[in-house]
Amino acid sequence: MKRLRQIVTKAVVAKGKKRTESSEILRPSNVPTSILGCWVINHHYSAKKVGKYVEVSGKYDVNVWYAYNNHSRTAVHTETIHYKDRIKLHYRDEDVIETNDCHVRVLQQPNCVEAIITQSGDSFNIVIERDFLVEVIGETKVVVSVHPIEYEEEWRFDDDNDDDESSSSSSSSSSSSSSSSSSDFGSDFHKGKFGGGKISDESSSFHR
Repeated sequence: MKRLRQIVTKAVVAKGKKRTESSEILRPSNVPTSILGCWVINHHYSAKKVGKYVEVSGKYDVNVWYAYNNHSRTAVHTETIHYKDRIKLHYRDEDVIETNDCHVRVLQQPNCVEAIITQSGDSFNIVIERDFLVEVIGETKVVVSVHPIEYEEEWRFDDDNDDDESSSSSSSSSSSSSSSSSSDFGSDFHKGKFGGGKISDESSSFHR
């Protein structure tokens, strides 16, 4: 236990994820005949940690393009929608120092998945989907093993001397073989084994 130390560090200590579908009723200034298109823009949001939850509050603009007056005219109805999503946090570590630092990532921007004219005929029923992932950054403790500064694991090296010794031995054998061959050749040459004749030590003379 003497070699263990506790370190306090920042890490992701909790996460939460939530997908929401909300139904919004919009009332245009004219009685619609049909819906020609719908899109969502200008999404803004903020988040804060409340206990074991993160509350994401935001707003966006819904634009509905529609025809009216028996399809003879068109118009765009724009309305700002406010929302608040409560996302539950899941912790993996209980030994966490309390924090309010949370990060929000939008997995799915607010998007229209369905747009219809209500049965009353004077308004729109718009279904909007959105998806958030939240992370809480806090201080937590980790335990590490401590070793002396000079501590280092043993290195293992391959023995390269075998190749050098075999090369040296081969070179020595080759040199010895060459010397032996040269010696035998000289001995045989003096004994007259080459050319079928003998070598005379007497000097020859030329007479005119």
